[in-house]
Amino acid sequence: MDILQVILTSVFSFIALFILTKLMGHKQVSQLDFFDYITGITIGSIAAELATDLEAPWKSTVAMVIYALATIIIGVVTRKIPKAREYLNGASVKLIDNGKLIRENLKKAKLDLNEFLMMCREKGYFDIRNIHTALFESNGKLTILPFSSHRSVTPDDLQIKVPQESLFAEIIMDGRVMEKNLKQLGLDLTWLSKKMDEHNIKSASEVFLAVCDRNKNIAFYKKDSKSGS
Repeated sequence: MDILQVILTSVFSFIALFILTKLMGHKQVSQLDFFDYITGITIGSIAAELATDLEAPWKSTVAMVIYALATIIIGVVTRKIPKAREYLNGASVKLIDNGKLIRENLKKAKLDLNEFLMMCREKGYFDIRNIHTALFESNGKLTILPFSSHRSVTPDDLQIKVPQESLFAEIIMDGRVMEKNLKQLGLDLTWLSKKMDEHNIKSASEVFLAVCDRNKNIAFYKKDSKSGS
């Protein structure tokens, strides 16, 4: 009978937390979906109780399993049924459309004007007149599409061909040569020594960090310097 009571109370608390999180709004979640948020805070609390409950630790264990299973089941449901995904995880809310601020949707998103302006500034938009569309996503983040006249100019706009950039790999870290990374770039110690000579570096021990990409662009950060060379 005790285990049935634990299962029922766990399911009830899960539903209660879901409703409360919905009422608090997406900004409370911040990057997590509703169920990750609920499961995270609740399993953490249950685990803390489990560590101190020496009389019946199985109760807390059962509760954690119930929460985990509920999250897995709901995850499957939201993947299989798009309508359920929109209802359970929420949908994006349009806060600015074609440059017009939608006051009703700010209320729907449970954001006040100051919070919204702060989120715009965090995205680099200090003048909301430059924003064509702003969406408040279900993970509590703001997505912005600027007016075309205010977006950054790209090489395609200027019809300029630029070489494709590639990821940098660490080839020296804290004075140690990372030979594996060097080989993956198709380079060797002889090439590295030549580059070090060009930058007046006598030994790898003088280098705090050195990074290089597949285009052989290399940057050295010496131990006695704050800037690359």
